Amino acid sequence: MKHHFEMLAHYNRWANRVLCEAVETLDREEFSRNVGAYFKSMCGTLNHILIADRVWLVRFTGAQETSGPLNAIPYPDFADLTEAREREDARIIRYVQGLEDAQLGQAITYRTISSPTQISQPLAPALTHFFNHQTHHRGQAHMILSVLGKEPPPMDLIFYLRTPEGMALQSRFN
Repeated sequence: MKHHFEMLAHYNRWANRVLCEAVETLDREEFSRNVGAYFKSMCGTLNHILIADRVWLVRFTGAQETSGPLNAIPYPDFADLTEAREREDARIIRYVQGLEDAQLGQAITYRTISSPTQISQPLAPALTHFFNHQTHHRGQAHMILSVLGKEPPPMDLIFYLRTPEGMALQSRFN
């Protein structure tokens, strides 16, 4: 299972880079324009993904970091957001690479953001949610590019696996 999550961590970084290259074509107004998406704009959506990643990494690691609300915009500037995204993607990869297979079945315990409910669950399903959540919101960013009249890039996992990076990663696991 660890190899599976390593693949998802590397795919996540690749998909975020591909998306950021497409988002670079937006001007400042387009980047922050409310297009009716759940987090309103490209800026809101990309900031949400980053915040949620940080929340989940705190849960996974047990760190006592704090974060703002899930709709906060700590990075209104795209260049700053891209830099933070790259740092977070590297952090995600390091975290997953540091896992042992046995840890994936161990429980993590955390409190939800929306209520003080304490949750305890095995790490593997939570990691699956973590990567699925990113994909879900990148899909929304894909739609935002379309609404803004830009060509959204292909970001499917299968496309990543066909890249030299993806093929090299797969060969390590065989």
